[in-house]
Amino acid sequence: MGELLSVVTSNLQSLFRQEVELAKAEVRQEATRAGRAAGMYGGAGFAGSMVLLFLSVAALLGLAEVIAGGWAALVVTAIWAVVAAVLYQKGRERMRTVTPKPEHTVETMKENAEWARHPTK
Repeated sequence: MGELLSVVTSNLQSLFRQEVELAKAEVRQEATRAGRAAGMYGGAGFAGSMVLLFLSVAALLGLAEVIAGGWAALVVTAIWAVVAAVLYQKGRERMRTVTPKPEHTVETMKENAEWARHPTK
């Protein structure tokens, strides 16, 4: 009986180790895929910023046909300043709603600690 229990325990330990290794392999594979996707997002962000840069230059040159070049540059800059201010304000409003402390996890941990102290309650 003891030998059978030993074999079962050994097999369970082996199975557990294999499951952990499988989980590690899956996480590595997914992390690699996520890294590649993040690189694509980075490239898209750079390309988008280049589009905005050249669109701003085109707007500047177009406005320079109507008003003096310095004033045209000032108008384009003022438009971007307004866009930046609006985005900053929206981001600030959303950031104020973020709580860095995991409230639900802290509450669950308190409940677990209480249960560990008094498991019969």
